[in-house]
Amino acid sequence: MDTRSLSSSRQPSLPYKVGVPPKQKLWTEFSTTLKETFFSDDPLRSFKDQSRSRQFILGIQAVFPIFEWGRHYNLAKFKGDLIAGLTIASLCIPQDIGYSKLANLAPQYGLYSSFVPPLVYAFMGSSRDIAIGPVAVVSLLLGTLLHNEIDPVKNAVEYRRLAFTATFFAGITQATLGILRLGFLIDFLSHAAVVGFMAGAAITIALQQLKGFLGIEKFTKNTDIISVMHSVFSSAHHGWNWQTIVIGVTFLAFLLFAKYIGKKNKKLFWVPAIAPLISVILSTFFVYITRADKNGVQIVKHIEKGINPSSVNEIYFTGDYLLKGVRIGIVAGIIALTEAVAIGRTFAAMKDYQLDGNKEMVALGAMNVAGSMTSCYVATGSFSRSAVNYMAGCQTAASNIVMSIVVFLTLQFITPLFEYTPNAILSSIIISAVIGLIDYDAAILIWKIDKFDFVACMGAFFGVVFVSVEIGLLIAVSISFAKILLQVTRPRTALLGKIPRTNVYRNIQQYPEASKVPGVLIIRVDSAIYFSNSNYIKERILRWLTDEEEQLKAVGLPSIQFLIVEMSPVTDIDTSGIHALEELHKSLQKRDVQLVLANPGPVVIDKLHESEFTNLIGEDKIFLTVADAVQNCSPKVAEVV
Repeated sequence: MDTRSLSSSRQPSLPYKVGVPPKQKLWTEFSTTLKETFFSDDPLRSFKDQSRSRQFILGIQAVFPIFEWGRHYNLAKFKGDLIAGLTIASLCIPQDIGYSKLANLAPQYGLYSSFVPPLVYAFMGSSRDIAIGPVAVVSLLLGTLLHNEIDPVKNAVEYRRLAFTATFFAGITQATLGILRLGFLIDFLSHAAVVGFMAGAAITIALQQLKGFLGIEKFTKNTDIISVMHSVFSSAHHGWNWQTIVIGVTFLAFLLFAKYIGKKNKKLFWVPAIAPLISVILSTFFVYITRADKNGVQIVKHIEKGINPSSVNEIYFTGDYLLKGVRIGIVAGIIALTEAVAIGRTFAAMKDYQLDGNKEMVALGAMNVAGSMTSCYVATGSFSRSAVNYMAGCQTAASNIVMSIVVFLTLQFITPLFEYTPNAILSSIIISAVIGLIDYDAAILIWKIDKFDFVACMGAFFGVVFVSVEIGLLIAVSISFAKILLQVTRPRTALLGKIPRTNVYRNIQQYPEASKVPGVLIIRVDSAIYFSNSNYIKERILRWLTDEEEQLKAVGLPSIQFLIVEMSPVTDIDTSGIHALEELHKSLQKRDVQLVLANPGPVVIDKLHESEFTNLIGEDKIFLTVADAVQNCSPKVAEVV
């Protein structure tokens, strides 16, 4: 054995000094921070050390991923995409006709929105599983916001133009977020708030369908539960149509039974997928042969035949409706984006592939901009159709192309057949679809994990159900931001103790067996120290000290001589934070308590040196670990005692 290593191993271990990182130039530090914030995925990495022709090809593939995965496309993948595309087309056609009514638009606009946008997304999207088209929540939100500005019955043309304008700016918003790499902004809408908002929207949508489900002609324009139920019960004696109710109840039971079969046996996923189309065919045939429309059964009536007409000239680029279209488009675009990205991430995780969030935003934005110019309203990823797409064995985004072709054929040749489709069946389809948006298990889990999150969830839910969709959304966003502000301004601190027979120091509330060190108080700060929380952290540490001294005095034990602040969770500190530490140091001096720091990070120690705070407390009061700090303080405490 090497005698030098033996002798060195016998020497007492001395605490390492906390290292100070080399000083970076201002521009280097700024550019590094900027790159990590907006380009953490380093999208240009693959372009380095490549020829210009190769860089051009990679650039095309970055914008249009179809040229990347299309090179490896084969017959086996096409079979999977063909089956999946046909399956989701059978689901989307009846849904689109129903969702267009939620947006207060004619039925053909729902079909238009499942033709052009999915084609654009197939070329530009990075998800293999998302099925694109109108969705219930966005349709209701768009319809509500538009209706607040223009009456869709009295001013149908202006209403439609504002819908296209909102869709255009929804796409611009989505694409801008992707191009500027600001996708992290949508994460500010918490999962709990989204769960509550979706559940509230599902109930609101289902209640709105009572008009068609019960055959009521005069129905409230409000979406809150009180107005809807008042409208339903006030029309009970003379406004309900029993034939409509029979159709609605019968086929709703059929749709729910089909869903039950699909859940019980995953191999029978196609049963709930084709059940809506079967319901439409059977109910339409029944109404046609019985002429039930003559007895008060409301039907779809005429649907325009042919593919999407141009709507470029209908978008408001000037005038009073421009700002209204921008405002509505931003709200609808962000909600549509949140839903699509959440769906994309879910299925990407299930298939174990990476989803580029910023590319998704650009793709969704581009498809909605193109859609606004081709008579479409806001489209996004549909969870129900994406789930069917996934279970049907889709391999690539080409399943969206297959679906678009089927919708194209429907628009060209089949739309006249929907003339006698009863509104009740569309209401049944929508009710059965939105039931899945109510996630009871998620709400229960949120309650168990985080009560504040549950408040956000319930706030969004009750806001949507009892007031309106936009108020519910506002509550969801407000509570999400309130939670962020609360966590930033009131970070956690912990009192640490020594785990027996180790040099490990942990939270004594989590580890009751951890023992306090006599004469030493160890506190961990679990947050960066900024202007928003620096005073609170200082005051909280002093409260910890006051409480501890009172307890020691009560039992006649020696008072605190050293206060160690464990700073490993402190990722950053600003001038207000340093000023708070200076004030803490002064307060401790008046109490004859020495301030000691343990394990400050590179950013923190650099700023402490620059501010000369290390000179104020002494560099010998900064240690690598809590154990080193305690080892240094304990002999001095013993001397005092």
